[in-house]
Amino acid sequence: MDVKNIKLSELITKPITINPNATLLKTREHLLKNKVKRVIVVDKKRPIGVITEKDIAKKIYELGSKPINSVKAKEFIPKKLFTLTGDNTVNECAKMMKKHRISLVIITNNDNTLRGIVTETDLVKAFLTKESTSFKVSKIMKKDLITASPSDPILHVESLLLKYGISRVIIQRNQMPVGIITFRDFVPAKIPQWIAESADPKEVQEYKFKKGLEEIHSNQMSYLFPFHATDIMATNPITVDMDDDVKNAITSMIKNDISGLPVVKKSKLVGIITKSDIVAALAV
Repeated sequence: MDVKNIKLSELITKPITINPNATLLKTREHLLKNKVKRVIVVDKKRPIGVITEKDIAKKIYELGSKPINSVKAKEFIPKKLFTLTGDNTVNECAKMMKKHRISLVIITNNDNTLRGIVTETDLVKAFLTKESTSFKVSKIMKKDLITASPSDPILHVESLLLKYGISRVIIQRNQMPVGIITFRDFVPAKIPQWIAESADPKEVQEYKFKKGLEEIHSNQMSYLFPFHATDIMATNPITVDMDDDVKNAITSMIKNDISGLPVVKKSKLVGIITKSDIVAALAV
């Protein structure tokens, strides 16, 4: 079966929704309680926005000492939502995700009310269960990596996530993956409060207005930030060999509820494969 031609109506899932006046605090609680990566903002049954873990991590970072319950969901409303209908295909959905670098498409009814969502996870599950052909991980993995070391300040790691627009940073030691940090790790952790308790407010404020930390600047300011990658990273990351079948990688991602895997060759880090890479293959 060519999974690319499957209609989205077969893959639609029901999302967690909130109303426009829900606070950021309440939104974060929904994410953590339901163990999801995003919620849909709905007004009168119509979708008007999406709030992700990444959005919350960025907003918490910007708030400083401002109360988290002072921000409401409607402040996150984007200029454009990406929507399709149940009659669109997997291939059309994958192309939209790849073009706009998104991990979710909202599925609407004829009257523009919310029908459901289709995520990258839904597409890779379809590939796993419905596609007859497969290929090696090495065919689609990314070789250009953004990494950090266990001793790097967590704010340096966060700046890498923001600067490069990525969802995870692999923590490596001696070319071996020893941990992973994603935006999810920053959601329950109150990073701004930690900084406020241990750093000079003026220097922290200066840092906040920088789009990213250069390595030299990070080293100069590291004394300000006593929390390092080892404090919040997920240890002993699950890896996949570059010669493994891509379906083995998908199985590991789904089983462990993760979106990306470090790729190794003889235990050495050589790349990364994510759900986005698999979606990109479906977009061809």
